[in-house]
Amino acid sequence: MFARLHSMALAGIEAKPCDIEVDVSGRGFGVPTLVGLPDSAVKESIDRIRSALSNSGFSLPRTRTTINLAPADTRKEGPAFDLPIAIGLLMADDQLRSETAEQYLIAGELALDGRVRAIKGALSLALLGRQNGFRGLLVPRENAEEAAVVDDVEVYGIDSLAQAVGFLAGQLPLEPTTVDLPALFDRCARYDVDFSDVRGQEHVKRALLVAAAGRHNVLMIGPPGAGKTMLAKRLPTILPPLSLQEALETTRIYSASGKLPARTSLMATRPVRQPHHSISMPALVGGGTIPQAGEVSLAHHGILFLDEFPEFSRSVLESLRQVIEDHVVTVSRAHSAVDFPADFMLVAAMNPCPCGYFTDPRRPCKCSAPQIDRYLARISGPLMERIDIHIEVPAVPISALRDRQSGTDSATMRAEVQRALDIQRRRFGPDSTTTNGRMTPRQLRKYCQIDADGERLLRQAVSELGLSARAHDKVLRVARTIADLAGQEHISAIHLSEAIQYRRLDRSL
Repeated sequence: MFARLHSMALAGIEAKPCDIEVDVSGRGFGVPTLVGLPDSAVKESIDRIRSALSNSGFSLPRTRTTINLAPADTRKEGPAFDLPIAIGLLMADDQLRSETAEQYLIAGELALDGRVRAIKGALSLALLGRQNGFRGLLVPRENAEEAAVVDDVEVYGIDSLAQAVGFLAGQLPLEPTTVDLPALFDRCARYDVDFSDVRGQEHVKRALLVAAAGRHNVLMIGPPGAGKTMLAKRLPTILPPLSLQEALETTRIYSASGKLPARTSLMATRPVRQPHHSISMPALVGGGTIPQAGEVSLAHHGILFLDEFPEFSRSVLESLRQVIEDHVVTVSRAHSAVDFPADFMLVAAMNPCPCGYFTDPRRPCKCSAPQIDRYLARISGPLMERIDIHIEVPAVPISALRDRQSGTDSATMRAEVQRALDIQRRRFGPDSTTTNGRMTPRQLRKYCQIDADGERLLRQAVSELGLSARAHDKVLRVARTIADLAGQEHISAIHLSEAIQYRRLDRSL
């Protein structure tokens, strides 16, 4: 007999339709044949399925059996095919009769005792089910809430192979899993840190406020212990809350990568990724024999924080240049190309010199001028130009550390950011995702007009600092954000002056 079921094959973070075709011929003997470009984890599924069927009260067909994973020219990876293959074998061997099985997308890893284990990419599976009009999904119980955040598709959490068989046979009714999205956001969209924790550094908070209001990339330079890491980790607290669409996009990346935190069905806070400076290029931007999302994609709609910026490999840093411009990573292989989204804010931090104390008034610097120049030269000019804001983070004086009065808190800063973003939404359109930091050259010419005083100031800055055309545009974008924060329609010299102060490293680099 013949049976067909439906599942998925992950390509990056996208779920592609995959048909599970099982033919039990009734003639001959032997181990079931599995075809359709399966990887090692899929090939090993036959041994897991044999034990799961036996321990669940079923048996593997004794006659010649062929299992095809279609389309046959697409690579199949992972153990998520265990459950649909097992159900297909039972249907083809007439141990299970179901008229509804083909109406569901089915995925799950089988334990030897018949239990169903969690899989990667359940959210992508749900989006595929909704897109292709399937009646519902059969997924492991641990993945049910994750998949249920997608509306217009019924999600049934399965604990065991026997339960799945009973449901498809119509003998065991199950209730679809439901998720209260507003309550989920209220429970998960909370941060444990606040900018009020940071003592002093009010001018740095101002720079980060400007960065958040226009989605500008930031570089912080200061001695060890000045608070650069504290500041970077609190930046998401002043960004606007994730929208449902943004949360789904971020969750899908973590789900497909197998990095979704336990008992988390939706990423409701903006991610902060902080890779170590020893990271390889594939780990940062994505890659591998089987393309996987890198740190830049895991930071999608959030913050990529690179501490000890000059200590990263030169090739790793240079790989960021195109990603910062395009906000997407394309991993190309001989058989396919996979796109990973990577729309993040880059926040980098570094010491001013190898020993770290060049700008610290309390500790002498032991570095020579050539050593400092070589240290700063580890970051190329083209990469530095792609960072909108360069801000010095000085050592915090003891008076500020012992001050009992808190500085500006995240709620106050977030309100200012939201007002500036509302202005940008009206400027670029309510459905546009463009912010000042993402303006095209045409939008730049249209929305960044300056008066005569501002023109003179900008010309002088370009001449004295040697700003390139890209750095010139960065100054205008930042000035536009500063004007929005001030509620001003036109960019004035005072807005340009502050924006130019955020390009101070162009002189030394």
